[in-house]
Amino acid sequence: MRVQGWQQQLAGVLAVSGWLAVLSIAAIQLRRCWDAEASPKRREWSRKLVHIGTGLVVPMAWAMGIARDIAIPAATLVTLLAALNHRFRVLPAVEDVGRPSYGTVAYGASITLLLWIWWPERPATVAAGVLVMAVGDGLAGLLGPVWISPSWTVFGQRRSLLGTAVMASASTVVLVLLASLAAGPAWPGLVGIAIAATLLEQVGVAGVDNLTVPLGVAWLWQALA
Repeated sequence: MRVQGWQQQLAGVLAVSGWLAVLSIAAIQLRRCWDAEASPKRREWSRKLVHIGTGLVVPMAWAMGIARDIAIPAATLVTLLAALNHRFRVLPAVEDVGRPSYGTVAYGASITLLLWIWWPERPATVAAGVLVMAVGDGLAGLLGPVWISPSWTVFGQRRSLLGTAVMASASTVVLVLLASLAAGPAWPGLVGIAIAATLLEQVGVAGVDNLTVPLGVAWLWQALA
């Protein structure tokens, strides 16, 4: 791997850190605007904002050429901070979902694992796994509870037709766009990956889908590319 200049690495770290700080502030403000008790359907809006925004860190790191020995420790640190926040609720706007869930911790762990396995040699593989979870699951979580549609439960977790359709369509769009920028699977493979991601997202007990979806999507992308 070609070592990037320290100025570029510093710029990348500052950009990512600044973006995460903006997300945290925005989540806190959003939580204040939409009180959870007054607007229960909007309870997860602040968390999903962070969920979607965090996924954008990977393409930022890709574009700025952040090195492996910076990316992995940084992702590990963020995951540890997420675990502490889960335990002590320092930022409830990020963590409080009204049900037992380790989703934020699993999300950070999945990003860390993907970086460890494929960064920086296969950045598109990492981006595929993270962005499908960030955008697909994030939009499904935002839109699914807002409009009434047929729903069902999987291991006690509610899933709706609208949310599932949003997950499938958003995942497909993300994968197609990513494949247009980097070498990836052919379009039948992209559709298959989106379907697999949607099925994995159905099982969300304790937030485990935040781990299974990114890892599953990345593995399929790498296998089919």
